[in-house]
Amino acid sequence: MAQTFTRSAKNGTMMQRHNGMLLNRFSQGLFVLLGLLVVYVLGRAFLQNPKVFVEQVLNGLQLGFIYALIALGYTMIYGIVKLINFAHGDVFMVGAFTSFYAVSTLQLHRWPAWFFPAIAPGVMMLIGTVSVILMSMLFSATLAVVIERFAYKPLRAKPRIAALITAIGVSFFVEYFGALPFAFTNNYITYPRPFEVSVYSGAMISPVLIVGAWVLFVMAVLLRGGFAWAARRGNVPAQTWKRHPVLQFGLLFFGFVAVILTLTGVKIVTGGKVWDLSVSNVMLVIMGASILLQVLLQYVVSRTRIGKAMRAAAYDKAVARLMGINVDGVITATFALGGGLAGAAGVLYATAFKQVHHLMGIIPGLKAFVAAVIGGIGSIPGAFVGSLIMGQAEVLAAGFISTPMRDAVSFSLLIIVLLVWPQGIFGEPPAEKV
Repeated sequence: MAQTFTRSAKNGTMMQRHNGMLLNRFSQGLFVLLGLLVVYVLGRAFLQNPKVFVEQVLNGLQLGFIYALIALGYTMIYGIVKLINFAHGDVFMVGAFTSFYAVSTLQLHRWPAWFFPAIAPGVMMLIGTVSVILMSMLFSATLAVVIERFAYKPLRAKPRIAALITAIGVSFFVEYFGALPFAFTNNYITYPRPFEVSVYSGAMISPVLIVGAWVLFVMAVLLRGGFAWAARRGNVPAQTWKRHPVLQFGLLFFGFVAVILTLTGVKIVTGGKVWDLSVSNVMLVIMGASILLQVLLQYVVSRTRIGKAMRAAAYDKAVARLMGINVDGVITATFALGGGLAGAAGVLYATAFKQVHHLMGIIPGLKAFVAAVIGGIGSIPGAFVGSLIMGQAEVLAAGFISTPMRDAVSFSLLIIVLLVWPQGIFGEPPAEKV
């Protein structure tokens, strides 16, 4: 009798594995077919109007860099607390409104001219914009810490569903508290940018600037290769070249800038018409600020004491406590970092789209969460890559299918990824327990 039950259990387990393998093969085949369909549609769109297609790709990059800063908060908080913080998008909204009041009421972006009247306009713009971003980051980080202290910390020993429901409640509270007349109001408010917008067309971009961007990119590649060679010989630690913040920023920023300036500045004739693309300083500011903040975050996580404590707490909180790590303080620091990045994303989003309102954090927050899942939630590079994919999917769907389809296409990516590759692009597959 016992052997019969054992044999039946084994047969049932084998049948489940077989069905799971068939479902996995089917979902992978469906994913390949969908991928071929997407390539076909995008190829036709590029051949019909290359200029419009490349412009949409550049807009998708701009949106993806903003999503990346929001997605980093999701991925860090989930990596340590295993909590999907649905109030994170509303912290992003508060950061945008903080910058709105800093620019419109406090005139914070003009403060260098108060003390140095003869300061150059470009320097004043740079210092003023950085000041606005830092103020929004500080306020958003403080809000995130307050939410964690009073809403999530008392539920840390409770089932996860309690914290998840609380996160949804906190999200609604922040949104509709902001709609009150003495708060942000429920109006759509025009956002005054902290700097003047400049648009650069192909005729305005000097070939020297394009060559300079490529030279800086190649220098960063060569320096990274030199550090890699020295690390293999044992002359420098491997971490020096793998995660050096200057090299990371140079590779990412100057690589993207070189490609964008080349597409904009090179004269291309298609169908008898000149390919006259343009790029604005808004896109360059968004790209530079986003890459810089992500590189700094990677440096903090990989090379500092608090970063090592965060990685230890993410691996095993109980053992981290036994090793003397203040896990509660690490969780608070994680919420502060994630909130600060969301505040910076709020400033960049409002600068790009020039409008703020009390519900503006819902859709960007959800799409950043999907981006974190696509890249592999818990992975910082995964959040960056997933956000770029999400930005491209949204903008291309709006440009070549229809505007209402952008949300459908964006959220369909979540279903496809969960069917085909549940751990995401950079995520680690779950370990099999013995």
